[in-house]
Formats: sequence, C-alpha cells, structure tokens
Amino acid sequence: MSKALGLNEDYIVAQFSNKAPSFARFNYYPPCPRPDLVFGVKPHSDSGVLTILLMDKDVGGLQVLRDGAWHNVPTNPHRLLINIGDFVEIMSNGIFKSPVHRAVTNAGKERISLAMFHGLDPKEEIEPATALLHEKQPARYRKIKAKEYLAGFYEHFCRGTRFIEAVKI
Repeated sequence: MSKALGLNEDYIVAQFSNKAPSFARFNYYPPCPRPDLVFGVKPHSDSGVLTILLMDKDVGGLQVLRDGAWHNVPTNPHRLLINIGDFVEIMSNGIFKSPVHRAVTNAGKERISLAMFHGLDPKEEIEPATALLHEKQPARYRKIKAKEYLAGFYEHFCRGTRFIEAVKI
C-alpha cells in the first residue's frame, strides 16, 4: 500500500510498534427467524489499520456499502478478506477509503467468522503522510492520538455515525 501511494515501502509498517494492539474476535450469528428486523453488526468502518477476516465458507452475511447501496460480499472457502481501517484512510489522506460494512443475519443457517484486528500504539499520533501533502492536496484530516481516535470511534459507533468525519479538516 505504501508503494502504491508513492511512499517509502515501509511507511505503514513503520507505524507499528511492540505496543500496537492486535486481537481476534470470533463472531457467531445464530439463525434468525426475522433477519429483516435484526443486524448482526450495524453499519460501521473499522477503526484500526487492517482487519483480516476469515468468513464462513457456506453462509454469507457481510455486506459493503457502495454508492449508497448494500452489496453482498461473496463467500468462498479458504478466502481471507482484508479491510483497510480508518487509520490507513487518515495516513493516506483519503486516497484509500475505509469501507463501511455490516453483518446481516440469516433466517435458516448459522454463520461463524473470525476477525483479526490490527491497530497502532494508543500513544501514537495518526496523521496524513507529509509526503502526500502539497499545495493542490492539503491535509484532509487533523492529527490525532490513536487512543483519542478510539474513544471517539466507539462513541460514534454507538450512535451509528462515523468518527472519521469528525477528524476531517
């Protein structure tokens, strides 16, 4: 990703430290008789750097928002899905976008997925890479500590809004 942005190829990796949190979460979605009334997980983007998702091989339920419409993400055995998080959107000054997605339930089948979240040291500051900024492309996001971003992220998640909008300049 760094090379695609024209940055030093280690730019994003160099943002990590031994204090960068990573954690895994198993998600179990039981069958739901009224999937039209229940979200598995409401619409959101991921806060960190990357999320790696091992999806259920048989039952779909992940949807991504594109151009105002929800699209099903196809299932496929042995596929890892990688989502870019809000931190990368900020570091890339909006060139890479953190996708808004949701999980929906299924009326007849259970579904299991495994998500691995990778973040940054909470004490680190996140900001657009200076090499991407110039007169015609000023910073679109303000500098913010990772821990402050996470606090705002969870507050906005509860309200169904995206905190990244509050970080824009």
